[in-house]
Amino acid sequence: LPHFAPRAKRVIYLFQSGGPSQMDLFDYKPHLAEKFGEEVPESIYPAERKTTMTSGQKSFPLAPSTFKFARHGASGTWLSDAMPHLAKVIDEVCVIKSMHTEAINHDPGAMLFQTGSVIPGRPSMGAWISYGLGNDNADLPAFVALTSNGRAKAGQPLYDRLWGAGFLPGRFQGVKFRGQGNPILDLYNPAGVTPAQRRRMLDALGKMNSAQSTRFNDPAIATRIAQYELAFRMQMSVPELIDFKDEPKSVLDLYGPEATKVGRYAYNCLLARRLAERGVRFIQLYHRGWDAHGNAPKQVATQCRGTDQPTAALLRDLKQRGMLDDTLVVWGGEFGGTIYCQGKLTKQNYGRDHHP
Repeated sequence: LPHFAPRAKRVIYLFQSGGPSQMDLFDYKPHLAEKFGEEVPESIYPAERKTTMTSGQKSFPLAPSTFKFARHGASGTWLSDAMPHLAKVIDEVCVIKSMHTEAINHDPGAMLFQTGSVIPGRPSMGAWISYGLGNDNADLPAFVALTSNGRAKAGQPLYDRLWGAGFLPGRFQGVKFRGQGNPILDLYNPAGVTPAQRRRMLDALGKMNSAQSTRFNDPAIATRIAQYELAFRMQMSVPELIDFKDEPKSVLDLYGPEATKVGRYAYNCLLARRLAERGVRFIQLYHRGWDAHGNAPKQVATQCRGTDQPTAALLRDLKQRGMLDDTLVVWGGEFGGTIYCQGKLTKQNYGRDHHP
């Protein structure tokens, strides 16, 4: 809108892969308790909107949440007791309840949110941001992807196309940091190879690639040259980036006990803040394990124990550094969970299928 000056300079997207159950987190439905076990009409969930995991059920009983909800903050936003840390910073959050999707399965659902299309091949959101805004730090990628696994259950597959460049030049695709060992393979030179020797090797290789680029006018060659140069600069910048020794204990405590455990959600949230303050435009976190088809009360609680504190800590940390005003933080998955029960319904237990 023209009368609102744009403020966001970067994006941190906390993608909760698997479909977090909005019914157990943000979407309070107080009257559902009195309708426990009632059949959900087919007009609400027609056959074509059900997955093969529940389409064969003979009954679709209504499953109220077992979590307790309360209003929080000056905004009075409803939250379940599964997210006590987020409740303390809820006035920094805008909860959007009007989202919907046409996808009822994980891969096309994630593709739609990341690229705007259920069909693979289009540039991801981060690639567009990288293409449009460029980078504030030539020594790091403009777009970084991070992954972590929740403890509730095995997660859905995550494909490179989710952070791909599509039809844009390849240099705009996300650079994935690994969740174990060195975040980038071959980050350090082999024994006996000095930085000066590596520089001479890249210079010679660059001359040959430039000659080929001039001859064939192939943009892929130009991308390869640029990526070789970025990789060389990252050998200098990334070791400092992933060294958390300069983080005060108060900050590490803010993110929780897993803040220094490589590959955990808390570690990635802290790493996202460090990337953001070093000029990376788009930081994409994927956290798996939200697909609660059975035993949703236990699985949702387990996921929240691993994500609630680090998510709230990221917001607090950005704010105390003056970065929350110009950082867009997004939290969400590819869809939510159904209001009806998948499998057997009891007062203490239920499962939820995909809700688009």
